[in-house]
Amino acid sequence: MSALQIVALVIGLGITVVAVALFVQTIAQFVAVFRVGQPEPGRTDDAGTRAVTLVREFLGHTRMARLPLVAAAHWFVMVSFGLLIFTLVTAYGQLFDPHFALPLLGHFLALEWATEVIAWLSLIGILVLMTIRQVKHPRKLGQSSRFFGSTFWQAYFVELVILGVVICILLLRGLEYALAHAGGEGFASALHFPLTFFIGRAFGGLSVGAVEATIVVIATIKIVISMVWMITIARTPTMGVAWHRFLAFFNIFLKRHADGRTSLAELQPIKVAGEPVDFENIEELDEDAALGVGKVEDFTWKGLLDFTTCTECGRCQSQCPAWNTEKPLSPKLLVMALRDNAHAKAPWLQATEETRSQLTKDGDALATLSQLPLVGETGYDVSAPLGAYNPLGEGTSGAVIDPDVLWSCTTCGACVEQCPVDIEHVDAIVDMRRYQVLIESAFPSELGGLFKNLENKQNPWGMSARARLDWAKDLPFEVKVAGSDVENLDEVDYLFWVGCAGAYEDRAKKTTRAVAELLHTAGVSFAVLGDGETCTGDPARRAGNEFLFQMLAQQNVETLNEVGATKIVVTCAHCFNTIKNEYPQVGGRYEVVHHTQLLNRLVREKKLVPINRPSEADTSGAASTGSIVTYHDPCYLGRHNGVYSPPRELIGALPGVVMREMERSREKSFCCGAGGARMWMEEKLGTRINNNRTQEALDTGAERIAIGCPFCRVMMSDGLTEKQTGGAYEDVEVVDVANMLLAAVRRGGDTVSADARE
Repeated sequence: MSALQIVALVIGLGITVVAVALFVQTIAQFVAVFRVGQPEPGRTDDAGTRAVTLVREFLGHTRMARLPLVAAAHWFVMVSFGLLIFTLVTAYGQLFDPHFALPLLGHFLALEWATEVIAWLSLIGILVLMTIRQVKHPRKLGQSSRFFGSTFWQAYFVELVILGVVICILLLRGLEYALAHAGGEGFASALHFPLTFFIGRAFGGLSVGAVEATIVVIATIKIVISMVWMITIARTPTMGVAWHRFLAFFNIFLKRHADGRTSLAELQPIKVAGEPVDFENIEELDEDAALGVGKVEDFTWKGLLDFTTCTECGRCQSQCPAWNTEKPLSPKLLVMALRDNAHAKAPWLQATEETRSQLTKDGDALATLSQLPLVGETGYDVSAPLGAYNPLGEGTSGAVIDPDVLWSCTTCGACVEQCPVDIEHVDAIVDMRRYQVLIESAFPSELGGLFKNLENKQNPWGMSARARLDWAKDLPFEVKVAGSDVENLDEVDYLFWVGCAGAYEDRAKKTTRAVAELLHTAGVSFAVLGDGETCTGDPARRAGNEFLFQMLAQQNVETLNEVGATKIVVTCAHCFNTIKNEYPQVGGRYEVVHHTQLLNRLVREKKLVPINRPSEADTSGAASTGSIVTYHDPCYLGRHNGVYSPPRELIGALPGVVMREMERSREKSFCCGAGGARMWMEEKLGTRINNNRTQEALDTGAERIAIGCPFCRVMMSDGLTEKQTGGAYEDVEVVDVANMLLAAVRRGGDTVSADARE
């Protein structure tokens, strides 16, 4: 064994021992940190389905497909990490013997071809990713860059490590060819070295000894690069850009839904010790029980795993309506702050009482950190919102997350839908809101009025229950009321859940009347609850007032069950989501359809036949169909529930309509700004979300902005009105899909049934 090999072995094996020891220590530290979190049962049920989901998302890269070039480049880099591990084993063998090859596998053609193909594609892939990071760098794009706020030295380090390792692999393969060729080995051919033989030929002028020495040197460099990477990430447990390649497997496997659905739609109930809180017996709870999340250790272990898995890729940030309208909330930065705080505070949480007392007595920074509020005034500068994400509170008034960050969220779910590693941002945000509302009584002042109206009048506007049927006045047919006109809902096809907006808001009333008239025309019988209907509780729950939500939900479920409701049609996307997905949590299970789904089915079944073209303007007060239409996806209909096609099919069935999609549509649709109880809060920071979305709709050249939710209609109409005050876009209108269909099936002011047309 040469002196060079001895030195290489000392360096290679020495650094490996250190790296592995630190790596194992950090894994143990991760487990300890996650155990600090609260229990969350049910994350390992249906293991077979979860395994299929994991394989699909891992090999199919389904969560990254929104950015095809990035997805392709990342896929090859990702696969190379697993497949090229054989080259690392070979490198260790080459320190002992430059001629070393893996037993059995060393000259296996399939492995050799796979190694070289993946190595080259990984090289191309990492160069593409490095280029994209520079093209999209904040130095050029500012806060519009999805990388704004990411830890760049970590990203550069990981990229350079991958680049260095892949170059070493290709050089070693070429050198192996040169060594085999010099020794007259039969496998020294392009068949065994299909993409590196030409590299080997470049070393053809070296002696055998020189080639052997070069192999030892390159193998040592490869090992050192790999182990320096391992040491660095072991000493930096918050380095998500590196750790996600291990933790993502667990985070995907343990996601809320085993079948792979995103963790949207229903919010999870408040849990204490892993069990849902029974609000009817809340006085039996321990007085120290946290309702929601007030400290980082109040998050579940899955929440702490979420935060640690964050790759800092910024896909969530790029889609966030709050961040895109200059507000301080970035889902990425929020998760990074929670991650850093959890890992910084973990030693305190794991320490004994004696150790804590001593640290407090000594005025240790860890003791100070333990007292840092999770949510509170941070003193950040609006123009530099990163100040709101200092996990140690340094340079701030002492908090981790600023209230402006917490209350800017519209719960639209874009962050969850975009995240390639299935982080559940919305659940974390709502859990923090719950603690602020239920324990701290700290929330935006406007919500006080909302809560009061919901508690006293059971609707956000504080209107009288007697006015809930005003929308039905002067309709040319009777609207039946369950419990009086209809004893049991078995007598009708559907219960029509009108919703608070549909009953009280003037623009939404037009949609309610249109749906009622269309159902009547199609021969679909329905009944309403009238003054027996109350708010579903959606705004209360998203605002964090879980107690109020439970009260309203249980009251509604009791009413629905009393009248025998089984099939429900709704016009509000928020009511749709709440009744369909959240009422089962309080004992209410129903077949719920959105009005666009039902109306689309009625058109397909020829029970409603659109006949009017855009030029045949309706004279009865209904909207005309309009020739150029764009459709805005309501977040709680689209992203949260996957209903994208029915509204579009319905619009496409209207005579003469040209559909133009906005740049951000379907899964990438931009929020109107009303969700997460933001409908009842003023936008005091940045620009208005609804103005941003309205302008995008107007940029399509559409004459009609079609919507499928009353909240969206209010927000988009307000945005349009602001544009029209300047004299622009005066011929454009915001209209529900139902109103467009009603105009299309009307003739001369009368709605003609399909039977009559035949």
